[in-house]
Amino acid sequence: MTSRSSTSVAGSHSADTSTTGKRGAARTTVGSRASAANSSGSERTSRERGGTGSVTTRGLEEQIESSGLGPVAGVDEAGRGACCGPITIAGCILPPGKIAGLESLTDSKKLTPKKRDMLYEVIKNVAVSWSVVHIEAWDIDQRGIQHANVSGMRRAVARLDPQPGYVLTDAVKVPGLTMPHVPLLKGDQVSLSIAAASVLAKVSRDRVMCELGEEYREYGLGGHKGYGTADHMAAVSLHGGTPHHRYTYKNVAAAHAAWLENQRKDCRTL
Repeated sequence: MTSRSSTSVAGSHSADTSTTGKRGAARTTVGSRASAANSSGSERTSRERGGTGSVTTRGLEEQIESSGLGPVAGVDEAGRGACCGPITIAGCILPPGKIAGLESLTDSKKLTPKKRDMLYEVIKNVAVSWSVVHIEAWDIDQRGIQHANVSGMRRAVARLDPQPGYVLTDAVKVPGLTMPHVPLLKGDQVSLSIAAASVLAKVSRDRVMCELGEEYREYGLGGHKGYGTADHMAAVSLHGGTPHHRYTYKNVAAAHAAWLENQRKDCRTL
């Protein structure tokens, strides 16, 4: 077991790491311009229910863009329900019209890992702009998962270049955005931009967890990706938590406490 520690990204006020991309530009490790577009309209906060089709379309984005409110960005997260590793948030602006290679794009959870990896590369290549933000476990412990999710969404939007005129999220209201946005129920199944963000977030986070799995081989992180499986919690009980576990989560706290108790028992028998 490694003791808990944290490292902040230089020039940042919280523990996030990020990548951004822009069509025709090299991938960078810093967010895009800090300026944000101002909206003349008030923020829309009502939720709109979408369908459950297997393939997602740009119909909603096209309606918004035809009203002069574009470009439209989709935003989604991965890892909210995990108990180890970061929560990862992505933003994506797709070009107008039909996009070759994205015909099968939908909610990332409905796709195979191989399909997600293929779509991930297509999305990065065709997107007008995209960004990925990782909020680390210690920051989640300090501020809570909801704060991490919402603040991560704001950062992901802020790092898009050009800035969107409208934002669609997967059922999450995001206070503080400088442009109107709508949280859509099952958004990654009805909005192609949200589905694209879903894939970017999921693949990026999965790769982080596979890297952590190589560093902490006892925990099987590359398999369960930090979710609270029985094998995962058994490993925490046996080896203790890592710097990447979320210690405010009851299952992690209980498993780590079991490890600490075993350590005390071992010390008393020496």
